[in-house]
Amino acid sequence: MELTVADSQQSPTLAEVSRAVVSVAASLVTNVQRAVVGPTKVPTARDNAYFAMLADRARNQARDDLTREVAALLAATPTRTRKLARTR
Repeated sequence: MELTVADSQQSPTLAEVSRAVVSVAASLVTNVQRAVVGPTKVPTARDNAYFAMLADRARNQARDDLTREVAALLAATPTRTRKLARTR
């Protein structure tokens, strides 16, 4: 009986190479950002969530303001009666 062992010197696939390139690029960008703005100013996931919540609130407030303005315009405009066209 003979056992065969897989060759451990296989060349990396395109997917593995691209993952490695993306990983190195992400690390580089993070390090450059820390060097430029300082480690205490780098946004965290908590910061991102907080700013997303603020944006949602602002969007909802703008929508509510617009709804109130449209309702006020409709209330101030007199109701017009349309004459129906005769079909016969």
